[in-house]
Amino acid sequence: MPTLHAPLGTTAIGPTFPYVLETRESLLANDTEELSALRFSIILTARWADSDSESPDRRAELRADLALLRKHYGDKIDEIAMTFGVDHAMKAKEEVERTVVVPRDIATFETPSDGREELDEGYNL
Repeated sequence: MPTLHAPLGTTAIGPTFPYVLETRESLLANDTEELSALRFSIILTARWADSDSESPDRRAELRADLALLRKHYGDKIDEIAMTFGVDHAMKAKEEVERTVVVPRDIATFETPSDGREELDEGYNL
C-alpha cells in the first residue's frame, strides 16, 4: 500500500535544512545564555538583598529588583517554550539551574562618598 507522506530526511526537506537546524540551535543557545545571565543576577541580587551590610532602603530596592528579575526569568522560560517547545525550555531551565553558580567571594558593590558606584577592586562603572 502506498504511503501518502515521504519520510522527513534532509533531502526531503530541502538543501537549506542543515542551515535552518544550525540557526535554530544557535538561537536556542543564545536564549539559554540569557537565561543563565538572569539566573546569575537573581542569585547575586538575593545575596545583596539578604546582606546586613545594606541599608533597609537599599534592601527594599534590591527585593523589588529581585522580583523583576524572577519575572523576567519566568518570561524567558516561556519564550523558549513558545519558540522551541516545552521540552527544550525545561532542559534549558534544568541545565541553567544545575550549572550557574555565584562564588561566595565575588566582589560586591560599595557606594563611595562621592555617590559613584565602584567595585571593591576599584573598577569604576
